[in-house]
Amino acid sequence: MDDENGNGTENGNGTHNGDVNGTGNGHGNGATDALPPPPPEIPPNVVPLRAEPEPPKKKRLPVARRGLASRGQKLQLLSNHFKVNVTKLDGHFFHYSVNLMYEDGRPVDGKGVGRKVIDKVHSTYDTELAGKDIAYDGEKSLFTVGSLPQNKLEFTVILDEVTSSRNNGNASPDNDNDVDRKRMRRPYNSKTFKVELSFAAKIPMQAIGDAIRGQETENSQEALRVLDIVLRQHASKQGCLLVRQSFFHNDPKNFTDVGGGVLGCRGFHSSFRGTQGGLSLNIDVSTTMIIQPGPVVDFLIANQNARDPYSIDWAKAKRTLKNLRIKTTTCNQEWKITGLSDLPCKEQLFSLKTGRNAAGEIETVEVTVYDYFVNNRGIDLRYSGDLPCINVGKPRRPTFFPLELCSLVSLQRYTKALSNLQRASLVEKSRQKPKERMDTLSHALRSSNYDAEPMLRSCGISISNQFAAIEGRVLSAPKLKVGNGEDFFPRNGRWNFNNKKLVEPTKIEKWAVVNFSARCDIRSLVRDLIKCGQMKGIMIEPPFDVFEENPQVRRAPPLVRVEKMFEQIQEKLPGAPQFLLCLLPERKNCDVYGPWKKKNLADYGIVTQCMAPIRVNDQYLTNCLLKINAKLGGLNSMLAVEQNPSIPLVSKVPTLLLGMDVSHGSPGRSDVPSIAAVVSSRKWPLISRYRACVRTQGSKVEMIDNLFKLVSDTEDQGIIREVLLDFYTSSGKRKPEQIIIFRDGVSESQFNQVLNIELDQIIEACKFLDEKWNPKFSVIVAQKNHHTKFFQPGSPDNVPPGTVIDNRVCHPRNYDFYM
Repeated sequence: MDDENGNGTENGNGTHNGDVNGTGNGHGNGATDALPPPPPEIPPNVVPLRAEPEPPKKKRLPVARRGLASRGQKLQLLSNHFKVNVTKLDGHFFHYSVNLMYEDGRPVDGKGVGRKVIDKVHSTYDTELAGKDIAYDGEKSLFTVGSLPQNKLEFTVILDEVTSSRNNGNASPDNDNDVDRKRMRRPYNSKTFKVELSFAAKIPMQAIGDAIRGQETENSQEALRVLDIVLRQHASKQGCLLVRQSFFHNDPKNFTDVGGGVLGCRGFHSSFRGTQGGLSLNIDVSTTMIIQPGPVVDFLIANQNARDPYSIDWAKAKRTLKNLRIKTTTCNQEWKITGLSDLPCKEQLFSLKTGRNAAGEIETVEVTVYDYFVNNRGIDLRYSGDLPCINVGKPRRPTFFPLELCSLVSLQRYTKALSNLQRASLVEKSRQKPKERMDTLSHALRSSNYDAEPMLRSCGISISNQFAAIEGRVLSAPKLKVGNGEDFFPRNGRWNFNNKKLVEPTKIEKWAVVNFSARCDIRSLVRDLIKCGQMKGIMIEPPFDVFEENPQVRRAPPLVRVEKMFEQIQEKLPGAPQFLLCLLPERKNCDVYGPWKKKNLADYGIVTQCMAPIRVNDQYLTNCLLKINAKLGGLNSMLAVEQNPSIPLVSKVPTLLLGMDVSHGSPGRSDVPSIAAVVSSRKWPLISRYRACVRTQGSKVEMIDNLFKLVSDTEDQGIIREVLLDFYTSSGKRKPEQIIIFRDGVSESQFNQVLNIELDQIIEACKFLDEKWNPKFSVIVAQKNHHTKFFQPGSPDNVPPGTVIDNRVCHPRNYDFYM
């Protein structure tokens, strides 16, 4: 069961920041410029007024919990929170800023280098660091328990770039002499780094206790961040891939192939959280996508679905391989791919040094990459001769390797958007039963071996290995009303409309069928759809026409297929249809689906319903009709308390319900705008009818910036004005006295922005319509992407629908709950 966390808050405020900056500039060049007139004289009886600064607005905060609820049937549960005991709260974390430089003073910007450098500093300069254990975040911050000997420390270390045996000859692994290690002769192909540690702040460890009590201060948040950094560092030392607070081991048992040269890699999320039950460690299963490790050619064939190496699109391959890391069979060094050679291996030349002549000048000879590896290195190349080489060098100094000698290093993240097929495969293969997930989490906690982490021991932290035991409550399902006033009771979170009529069925007169090469008896399908509709109360006229796809465009790109189909429709239909029924050849992952929906909804505003007529029965047709009816303005069912109406608070006074969310483009696509959507209830006292309002905004911007949008002193074109006017006209010219906002997709760190920026915009929009209007507000944040999970002890089943948890693992202060 995927749980949701709602955070409720009432009322709020905003901030206003005004800044006036005046500058003056005078130039003298010896000319007799006219002087400005003198300032007017102030009469002697004028008393100057003191300019009072505008008092800052009070910052809104989430409301505190008012107590625990009691309604519902009690249920004993387990959660993936593990009790943390802290015995040392009297010391301090010391925060030091880290500055990494190369020998010539250039800043170090390569990812992953920082940890290697700091590890080298820690092992080499243990005495200078007073034997302190450290926690390093991999970037600019380092933490210790207690202070270092000085507020500013500087170190110099040499880091070997090559890990092959060829470069270990100068090392003395058995020599423990500090001076010898510090002055060790510099090995081949290594780099010297300068490290500066500067004192930045002191954080009392008592702040951990503040976090447990829900007293969220800057220190309490920072103290928990230090503990999370310790977890990241601990995982890094185990060779894990780190993705925020999720850690992934290089274990093929955790890999699952989702197609296209991409693997799902199962790991675990681990973070400290302050809860009502004290400090806990939250561990959950996590999955990230990685590139298929192994031979580069195997990855390219899988990625492009090619038959063999000679069918690969090399222009596409060059883009795909850029910046990926490889190892070669000729040495143990790791390289980063910078490109591909312009010519095949048998034709790509480079200058090979052959020695020095009598004058001491270096002599070179031009040879092909193929000849060098076959003749000079004695390596047999089976298929690389006619393929491009991998380039790991710089633009002016390329370094080429034959393709078949290169293998991709494991645990390299794949950050592009998954295809529909890949996503479906990942969901299918990542599914775990509750007992299986509990076993996975127990194993993750044991294998992490946090008790051996020196920094946690320095804090006096010990972690229980028992799942937290909590009490949940199962709320009874709400009673529904369907057609003819009939009562309807959902069971186990499900209900179906077999032999039921809809509350408000629509009438479908102008419609047509579009068939994208799906194999089916369309006449029988239409007949069954009309018959099923009549049983639900939907009167469906025969379709105007059936548009079959031209077989000649069946293998064309999806956009072309959609355009050709629309040309047919526009030629034959007398006007815009009420809706189009679209038949697709595949039930999942049909590449026509996206372009077809965009063409209909975005370009023409035509309602469309897609279906794949593979296994059609009454249940399948009923589900399609429920969607069609809702899209055409009908109403399938409603709450019994809505029909009465007797919803607490909501039915007594005009109440507007808003749902707000922002969706973003694929990772790495900064050119794709984010889309803000707001749905709003209408026809109060109903709460089952909604309208939608959509706006584009800046890429990856989570806060909605078009809620209130002044285009002039008298005109607001924001979203909220639009929904308020619709509510007013559809609800008997009543203004909402209460506005309940359900906000999706924001993290805890963004609550403040929702309460003090978005809510301010909504209030401004209300005031712009009527200055004297003061509706009440409640903001409820719904979070789906959290890592708290619940289990029934001794049961193979998921937690039942309607379960609510508001104790033990919830926030120690804020009014939140899991549902």
